[in-house]
Amino acid sequence: MSDVVNKSVMAGRRWLLARWLMALMCLASGMSYAAGVESLLAATMLDPDGKQVALEIYKGKPMIVNFWARWCGPCRVEIPELQKAHDKYKKQGLVVLGIGLENSPEAVRDFMKAYDMTYPVLLANEISDTKGIWMMQTLGNERAGLPFTLTINRQGEITSRKLGVMKPADIEAAASALLR
Repeated sequence: MSDVVNKSVMAGRRWLLARWLMALMCLASGMSYAAGVESLLAATMLDPDGKQVALEIYKGKPMIVNFWARWCGPCRVEIPELQKAHDKYKKQGLVVLGIGLENSPEAVRDFMKAYDMTYPVLLANEISDTKGIWMMQTLGNERAGLPFTLTINRQGEITSRKLGVMKPADIEAAASALLR
């Protein structure tokens, strides 16, 4: 009988330990997301013309930040909708920022032309100092899947994250919420 009780007590302790570790991981991941925004806004990335852009220029501005790649089919669906949001809300101060996980600025320029992208696009790749996958992971996309979109308010807080295609209504709602 004491073996049964001991096994039950041990199972209970393991369950409590697992719950405690999960809570600790959630707390730590929340901290890393905040650090991710700071890392993002402290980063310098290349634009498609090869010029360095310090993301600190976007501090204090409401932003929709979209990580994408040319080879990503869902990204190709989402980009025209992000362009519409840029066209509609840029005069109100909303920044739509595309971060391409790309190595070739020339290929990105061609892609932007083909998709009529006029919003700011920067390159973050695994070759440069700005590691795109690492950046996505610190911002809450542990799987590093694409497309990955987040919204950041004027206070520099992430207000939403979306792994996968944002529907037009979702982009519209995000833009409206950021501009309130």
